[in-house]
Amino acid sequence: MLVKTLSRSRTIEHWDAEDVDAWEGGEPPGKDVAKRNLIWSIFAEHVGFSVWSIWSVMVLFMPQDVYGIDAAGKFYLVAVPTLVGAAMRIPYTIAPAKFGGRNWTIVSALLLLIPTVLTLWVMNRPDSSYTMFMIVAAFAGFGGGNFASSMTNINAFYPQRLKGWALGLNAGGGNIGVPVVQLVGLLVIATVSNTAPEVVCAIYLVLIALAALGAALFMDNLGNQRSNLGAMGEALRFSHSWVMSFLYIGTFGSFIGFSFAFGQVLQINFLAGGDTAAQASLHAAQIAFLGPLLGSIARPFGGKVSDRIGGGKVTMYTFVAMIFAAGILVAAGMIDDGMAGPATGGQMIAYVAGFILLFILSGIGNGSTYKMIPSIFEAKAQGRDDWSRDEKAAWSRSMSGALIGFAGAIGALGGVFINVVLRASYVSDAKSATNAFWVFLGFYVVCAIVTWVVFLRVQTARVGAGEQVGRSPAPVPA
Repeated sequence: MLVKTLSRSRTIEHWDAEDVDAWEGGEPPGKDVAKRNLIWSIFAEHVGFSVWSIWSVMVLFMPQDVYGIDAAGKFYLVAVPTLVGAAMRIPYTIAPAKFGGRNWTIVSALLLLIPTVLTLWVMNRPDSSYTMFMIVAAFAGFGGGNFASSMTNINAFYPQRLKGWALGLNAGGGNIGVPVVQLVGLLVIATVSNTAPEVVCAIYLVLIALAALGAALFMDNLGNQRSNLGAMGEALRFSHSWVMSFLYIGTFGSFIGFSFAFGQVLQINFLAGGDTAAQASLHAAQIAFLGPLLGSIARPFGGKVSDRIGGGKVTMYTFVAMIFAAGILVAAGMIDDGMAGPATGGQMIAYVAGFILLFILSGIGNGSTYKMIPSIFEAKAQGRDDWSRDEKAAWSRSMSGALIGFAGAIGALGGVFINVVLRASYVSDAKSATNAFWVFLGFYVVCAIVTWVVFLRVQTARVGAGEQVGRSPAPVPA
């Protein structure tokens, strides 16, 4: 691996992560360069996720008698950033290769100033129209795009044998931005009350500046990184690409959708139980951050286990477990629907337990599905006997990076789906989330079946999907 860094642009002209000797003992070792970029990529993506999910916190600062927005309106308010973030992931996927991973991390971090400043401004104007709130919330979608560029960039830095752990760590560290911003909101509500949302925004203005500065000082561009719309179009010619995008709706879509909606669902139940608006906000905030936190922590472990036994197996077992977790919510909801009064303490415990399990399992599934993507294209590249080793590696990186961004965009749409289904369930005659829980359970059944049929049913499917069952893939020799 020839590592040549230009002093002004911090560009590494040639990067070959599969060169084991240079990875372990280069000058500097390739693993140290990759680790440094991974650390600051995680931090920048972490801040991006926090800004993307900031409206899941802002709605806890918005009592209906002050802002005039009911629960149904708030579900749309948190769904809009999810939708915009999904769309932003397509252009963000190709940005690192076009502008450089370091350069784009700086730019994408600074773009987060726009939604943060706008949120601070509109939250201090409760008489603003609902349309204005929706427009401002849409700008938070910038934070959703950061995930695609960060994952595409880190995918290029790490060898195939370590991608599951590296991508899982990068994504998990970014995902933790969701519970962290919710924890910040909790601390503000607990210490100041639910009338000071500007404090949350001010904290993130500082963190955005730190992310941009850290990227400028410590990250690198890769001169031989390739990813473009043509690569994305080529990647989508493979049926496995569409299947992976569909499965990511079930894993990441669940994570981000529940992350945005969990606090709102809890707040509705606490209000139904007799809490005041301030009490409901505090009680919801005290619990809401736990789910995204545990789901984020679980993600790198999902990738690491997949490095050992195969992403397809881990993904299928995860969906089977998610069916049972959704079943807990259905059972608790059916008992709640049959009661005249508010939910009992036992039913609230069942709701929280079901959601927490879904968060953890979706985190594991996020890690396993993103391990599967580079494995699939590595397997396909090895079948091209007329290509050189370098050509195979370059094609695999390009295809993987393109699909990581596209699957991330499609998966994020699952978050929109969850919030829309929950809203429809609450405004129905039943006025509860039980119907939504049935929909989620059915979808996980479909995901489990698809995973088994496409990736695990026969040995040829496992080979074509790059499944390394029972062992870690060996490094490619230099």
